[in-house]
Amino acid sequence: MKIRHVTQGVFKTIDDVATATIPPAEGFYWIDADVDDLTVLQPLFSLHELAVEDCLSEEEQRPKIEIHEGHYFLVINSIRFDDEEIFLRALNIFLGRHYIITVTKQKINELRSLKPILLEEQVSRPDHFLYHLVDIVVDNYFLVGDRIEVRIESLEEDILVHTKKSHLNEIIGLRSEILWLKKVLGPQKELIATLNKKDLKLIDDQLQKYFSDIYENAVKIAETFDTYRDLMGNLREAYQSSLANRANEIMRVFTALTTIFMPLTFITGIYGMNFDYIPGLHMHGGSYVLLTFMLLLGFGMFFIFRKKEWL
Repeated sequence: MKIRHVTQGVFKTIDDVATATIPPAEGFYWIDADVDDLTVLQPLFSLHELAVEDCLSEEEQRPKIEIHEGHYFLVINSIRFDDEEIFLRALNIFLGRHYIITVTKQKINELRSLKPILLEEQVSRPDHFLYHLVDIVVDNYFLVGDRIEVRIESLEEDILVHTKKSHLNEIIGLRSEILWLKKVLGPQKELIATLNKKDLKLIDDQLQKYFSDIYENAVKIAETFDTYRDLMGNLREAYQSSLANRANEIMRVFTALTTIFMPLTFITGIYGMNFDYIPGLHMHGGSYVLLTFMLLLGFGMFFIFRKKEWL
């Protein structure tokens, strides 16, 4: 657990967490905690037991905001994409008048990238801290969206150049991840809409207008992932079409080869019959003439098929 006194975006480390229970003369306290630290923080800041229970729960929590006496409890999902799977990490936030507590089970990159922004914007209020944190989390969805788009384009090129069975598993897996993420984006969009429109005493009225910009970005993200979902459907159709075309190409080659060997088989069949009087049967060097004729016939048919682009 790290306790920081934030004034004009400047951090000062505090050793005793009990100090953060008293409103400072200037600025606010940011407590960056793990779930295990809640046993200490709950009685000190009178955190609601249901909110603490949500933080400790192993079940996945939907993005939401709960209004309790003296503080708000928010859950927002940070996103990460490693080209194989989309990961969502819950960021639990307790917002009070003079403090903000962030509780996570894993490391959240957005919290680390937030520090220079707080200094640049000279943040001295916890609600402004919340605004910049939510803004970074939502903007990160655009970065992940760009990487997913690149992955879709790469898959499309691979499928068109050389279709593999593994491509289908990649398409199904990525599409499932996108559909799952779509279910999360709905509640997260509602959360941001609440921050934008609802009368919240712990958030400055002027600041709420800025949440409208984040809400617009959340809507764009939802629409973008709708597009990705459709693209994955098109990609699956392209995969099936490519497989069908490949099968047709193979069948066309086999058909052409079969057609070439049909007259050759016919000729060998005739000269394999047990008759004494077959033209050229007893001719000196007749076998070489026959083999030459069969080779010329086979190559001649092959070049005719190539000219007509049947092969």
